Amino acid sequence: MTLQQQIVGNAMQMAVCTLNPGQTVYCEAGKFLFKTANVTMETRLGGPGTRNSGGQQGGGAGGAGGMGGFLRQAMGTAMQVGQRALAGESLAFQYFTAAGGEGTVGFAGVLPGEMRALELNGSRAWFAEKDAFVAAEETVQFGIAFAGGRQGMSGGEGFILEKFTGHGTVIIAGAGNFIDLNPADFGGRIEVDTGCIVAFEEGIQYGVQRIGGLNRQGIMNAVFGGEGLSLATLEGNGRVILQSMTIEGLANALKKAQGGDKQGPTGGMFSTHVG
Repeated sequence: MTLQQQIVGNAMQMAVCTLNPGQTVYCEAGKFLFKTANVTMETRLGGPGTRNSGGQQGGGAGGAGGMGGFLRQAMGTAMQVGQRALAGESLAFQYFTAAGGEGTVGFAGVLPGEMRALELNGSRAWFAEKDAFVAAEETVQFGIAFAGGRQGMSGGEGFILEKFTGHGTVIIAGAGNFIDLNPADFGGRIEVDTGCIVAFEEGIQYGVQRIGGLNRQGIMNAVFGGEGLSLATLEGNGRVILQSMTIEGLANALKKAQGGDKQGPTGGMFSTHVG
């Protein structure tokens, strides 16, 4: 069953999903917005296909096969939870299933910005920045991928990635506005602020490169250019989604706004608070 969904809103978008009877969609804890009364909600530690300890899946619990299946499932769930904890993700998912007719459930992100529905057909996985995941059909598998130690330590958001496989719809969110690019349209390679990557298809090669050398211009780029020491590189032929706002940029803007117009070029170091 294809997930019927509509993304609404402007500055901070929401996803409204219409579920067929028996259809299930899951979200990261904290992304749920509203539901109709005939949509049931269940919180699980595991990803799609798992049940809490009170439920059953697979063989009966009375036999050795059932107990073995239960233990394998418990170990798999523990590994999933451990991965998400290491990645700083929510430990639990919330599952919503329509019963007795069509149901409606709404989801929202946590930052002002856009949302995007990605359709997976089983041929290519999608990778997204951590915290981008909002919701997905139960036929979509959620996992954690690591870009590699050296790249990750330099690449900020790129170190820990969310990975989506399987068939169905997955909804992601980011900050600001989105732009879709294909590196193949730009000579096969684009260089991006590490915080601006939202998602990219499997087949795109992610890397990190240092900005300039240890010379005057390289130091100027790193200290005053706002990009730090590194840029992310995306190479290959596939879809890439970038966001116009970075979480770090939003945090810095809010921090600056707390000082009002009195802050001045010295960052409020020598300003006098009156009041």
